[in-house]
Amino acid sequence: MFRAKRRTVVTVTAVVAVLLAGALAVTFLTQGKGNAAGNSDGTVEYQPGHRPLAPDFTATSLSGATISLSSYRGNTVVLNFWGSWCPPCRAEIPDLIALQEKYRDHLVIVGISEDEGSVDTVKRFVAEHKINYPIVMSTPQLRRIFPAVMALPTTLVLDRDGNLTQKNVGMLNAKETEAATRLLTGLKVNAEVVKVDPNEKAVGLENPAQAREIPGVDLTKLSGDRRASLLMALNQEACQCGCALTVAKCRIDDPSCPLSMPQARTIVEKLAPSTP
Repeated sequence: MFRAKRRTVVTVTAVVAVLLAGALAVTFLTQGKGNAAGNSDGTVEYQPGHRPLAPDFTATSLSGATISLSSYRGNTVVLNFWGSWCPPCRAEIPDLIALQEKYRDHLVIVGISEDEGSVDTVKRFVAEHKINYPIVMSTPQLRRIFPAVMALPTTLVLDRDGNLTQKNVGMLNAKETEAATRLLTGLKVNAEVVKVDPNEKAVGLENPAQAREIPGVDLTKLSGDRRASLLMALNQEACQCGCALTVAKCRIDDPSCPLSMPQARTIVEKLAPSTP
């Protein structure tokens, strides 16, 4: 019996490529500055800045094959966190199947199932829907290395070097996912590229000075002014886990995040070194 903590189901996309003024737009996560150059034929080519490298993992697929993320270097990789019980997850599967078939020489999709219950149930679902990409069951290890996955479906898109370029929460838009695949594999596509720098765009607490507690950070020994300064600093720096949140908000929303805690400690040591 395989059991995993059931994630929230999201029916509306939260962090996605969007349509702007009727033109297809593809959003990329980037740290630092990338360059988007327009061509005479109306296409846009993206030259990335620094992007966070996705953590490697090894898992066994439902067919018994060994899945190693690093072995897919050279291909665009889509990690799709899903559940067979999740309506938007089921709805996007035909589009993922079509994408894998169309771009099988350039694209690798890996489905990570968050199903509760027996593995046989998931195997039957995969067979009935003729899913043509590998499926692995979520494990404690995968949840540790991808702590920013808090809802289903969530899709992470990696470039050919294994760097995280997109995080999509909610049901995928097939046309936008295909456009991102073509851009990342060097194929031409008519699209507007939207770059998101998490250091500039991170979502933070609306009123950080009013925060009563930041998990893992001791605020009780600070004076009012130092406490306010520390909270502001925690709410200005982007968490490095790829969640697009500030350190303060990531600590509150996901206290288990393994990256926001060290960042928070560094900020505390800098601004309040006498605080344990």
